[in-house]
Amino acid sequence: MRHDHLKRELDLLLLLTQNRHLPTSEICRRVGISQRSFYYYIDFFEQSGFIVEKHSGCYSIDRTSSFFTRLCDIIQFTEDEAMLMRQLIDQADTADKSRLADLRAKFNSFYDYRILADEQVRRRVGKIRSVMYEAVKRKRMVEIQGYSSPSSHTVSDRSVEPFQFLRNNTCIRCYEPSTGKNKTFRLSRMEAAVLTDSDWEHESEHRTTYTDLFSFTGEEVMHVSLIMGQLSHNLMLEEYPESLQCFTEAAGGRWAFRADVCSYLGIGRFVLGLLDDIVIEGDDGFREYVNAKVAQWQDIVRRE
Repeated sequence: MRHDHLKRELDLLLLLTQNRHLPTSEICRRVGISQRSFYYYIDFFEQSGFIVEKHSGCYSIDRTSSFFTRLCDIIQFTEDEAMLMRQLIDQADTADKSRLADLRAKFNSFYDYRILADEQVRRRVGKIRSVMYEAVKRKRMVEIQGYSSPSSHTVSDRSVEPFQFLRNNTCIRCYEPSTGKNKTFRLSRMEAAVLTDSDWEHESEHRTTYTDLFSFTGEEVMHVSLIMGQLSHNLMLEEYPESLQCFTEAAGGRWAFRADVCSYLGIGRFVLGLLDDIVIEGDDGFREYVNAKVAQWQDIVRRE
């Protein structure tokens, strides 16, 4: 049936947008297509305007492709719309308090209402965002004025090369020549931003950052491989619905879980709570992390 073909095409598209390590043969196996069909689809995606990339033999689709940006423009709320929606949720009178709490949590994960509620701050952040957008587009340096850093407890000016928006455009990833480091700056912590006439000089040093399934962010990712029982599989889907794309069926009614993570903390919290229902296949670093945590707990129990 044509619908079956369409499902495979959509599955392939979703898989390619998150691919980091899977070779072509594994992608074909998961989607259920031949390698000849795979390359046909790759050509079709490119002709349709998707940005197809290939790194170390692995194909992926860049999430900045025009289709995704157009889709985000259609479904993403503006700040004014988000503020109105949050107000309606707060005013709702229903006995289902848990559902309202879930809605608030989802909105809070995407929008900083402390910013949205302050008109003056919102306008300032809007101006800063426009400056950063121009800087990224034109590959120019920006002078950040009065940045309040919670880690160093200082307020200072920064000269940076902005190159990547993050967290629903509330943060900007920049390279700071004075320190030789890539850093993430929150727009709301800036007093102002000034676009300069200086072009980027360190583009080769720019390092993008990734946000994993558990909302941890980092420049590098680790590939974790697990075998889960029905209980841990169900709980993972309930807590993290977007993890659906990380699962494939395994033998004996179990599930193979494959995901890239930026930190072992998120996945570690989940696995440590369900050790009797999960088998760790890899990576070695994650196995060592879990063993160290278990040993630490054993020491605590002995002392008590």
